Amino acid sequence: MSPPQLLRLIHFNKYESNKLLRRAIERELEIIGEATNRILKIDNSINISNAKRIISLRNWVIHAYDNVDNMIIWGIITKDLILLKEQVSQLLNDND
Repeated sequence: MSPPQLLRLIHFNKYESNKLLRRAIERELEIIGEATNRILKIDNSINISNAKRIISLRNWVIHAYDNVDNMIIWGIITKDLILLKEQVSQLLNDND
């Protein structure tokens, strides 16, 4: 089960009240943002929707951790990550 599928089973209140879960998800977003940044440094012609926003999110989570808005993170992980996963899967399939 993918993270977006798993999160559909979890209500926002449970996410917000579980510090360990929030920190784990924030760490994953940091990794995704860093990976996106590295991919674009290697080949900036690769088309990833909202790449700059993904990288900015990584920077926000890392550097402004005391201002992270749980509702914004929740929206990203339950909606935006699905599109990113589809695009990355397509890029990987195109390169096979």
